Amino acid sequence: MPVVIAIDEGTTGVRALAVDTSGRPVATNYREFTQHFPRPGWVEHDAAEILDATLEVLARTVEQVDEPVAAVGITDQRETVVAWDRRTGRPLHRALVWQDRRTTERCDELTAAGELPRIRALTGLVLDPYFSATKIEWLLRHGDLDPSADMAVGTIDSWLAWNLTGEHVTDPSNASRTMLYDIRRGEWSEELCDLFSVPRSALAEVRPSAGVVGRVRAGGPLPEGTPLSGIIGDQQSSLFGQACTEPGMAKNTYGTGSFVLLNVGETCPDPAEGLLTTVAWEVPGAVLGQPERSSVTHHALEGAIFSTGSAVQWLRDGLEILDDAAECGPLAESVPDSGGVVLVPAFTGLGSPFWDPRARGSVLGITRGTTRAHLARATVEAMAFQTRDVVDAMTEASGRTLERLRVDGGASAMGLLLQLQADQLGVTIERSATQDSTALGAAYLAGLGAGVWADAGEIAATWTPDAVVDPAPDRTAADEAYRRWLAGVERSRGWSTD
Repeated sequence: MPVVIAIDEGTTGVRALAVDTSGRPVATNYREFTQHFPRPGWVEHDAAEILDATLEVLARTVEQVDEPVAAVGITDQRETVVAWDRRTGRPLHRALVWQDRRTTERCDELTAAGELPRIRALTGLVLDPYFSATKIEWLLRHGDLDPSADMAVGTIDSWLAWNLTGEHVTDPSNASRTMLYDIRRGEWSEELCDLFSVPRSALAEVRPSAGVVGRVRAGGPLPEGTPLSGIIGDQQSSLFGQACTEPGMAKNTYGTGSFVLLNVGETCPDPAEGLLTTVAWEVPGAVLGQPERSSVTHHALEGAIFSTGSAVQWLRDGLEILDDAAECGPLAESVPDSGGVVLVPAFTGLGSPFWDPRARGSVLGITRGTTRAHLARATVEAMAFQTRDVVDAMTEASGRTLERLRVDGGASAMGLLLQLQADQLGVTIERSATQDSTALGAAYLAGLGAGVWADAGEIAATWTPDAVVDPAPDRTAADEAYRRWLAGVERSRGWSTD
């Protein structure tokens, strides 16, 4: 039985997941890589280390399955950028991670110059250091790069695809996160490339999210000639892996950050206050049951929350009040509430719907009675509050009231979080039976692109929840806790002058 292998390259590590033709995971391997923090607000990765980690987990997975590999897909951490020399294959600088805030002042300059409306209209994004364009501009200005050389620049999917196949490619879901891509015309924007002084020749060719874009070269852990037939950004991949292929369906992934995506279908909506408009995927029409069409593009409204799981890591590594991240849930459940403590995890600013790169983390309401359990509880509550921030903005922008929210990611293992989330939103929460929804989405798209599966309906039929949590009928307490949260957010905003 052939398998499809997905590479899930995240912010703190890389996973390889093999699924069989029934869509069932049969092997997975994971390896962390180093996080570099050279200055406050700067976050970097070593792209060569990411490649080594990827090849290692691929080798272990291929060895474990001992079956033919029908296709490989890539999903990645999106806005993180790598520049490399096509001649030598070597990175020209450490990768600048999506969390990196070094271009905050540049974003302020562009906003003051009146560029925000144009950028919003073309890309669906906001002017924030989160996105790739100002990072690429910074690399060109300060990274000692020679744009006249044979330089390639791209998101991590491009870096991995180039090393696996020799093709410099990306897909619309990743391209739409760079702030260089016109999401309505479906192509790189010449005027934005000019604005950020990014040479068009250095950017990847944009190909559909499903379909063969290259074949694996000899010498690596994957069999030579294996089709690379799926590329998609991690949050869009999770949306697909959660089988949210119909407009109106939504998911949230609780990872390093949290990302709420609402499938809004083929019509690209106008920019919505506090939210991002992004490409969900471009796939052959047959994938979505429209074989008469060569391709179909779906869009999504997205709320990007910068810190959820990373707040738990801070409790473990920064405050050292946890020995293991898995302790957070039981510790939080050991107290009935946070004791009035509010934790706003704005460690790298606030994302949707506030978009404040100068916000900083704060802990409010501490008394002599505050314990580490209250801090853990406040951290879990913050995950639910931040998701409500985004969903409320989505409801206002789209006119759609969610009936249910599908969730995945490491923190979704906490029953307390699921109940808090249901109570805050007033909707049913469905947790995917498979926590690797991000990797699954990339595997599904790769399999669809290589003809392993016929259409998305075949995949959607296999999706099942392992937990369904309904909200409490009385939202009085939830609403009062949320008002206290919003007060905490206001005290965190505009704090940094760097």
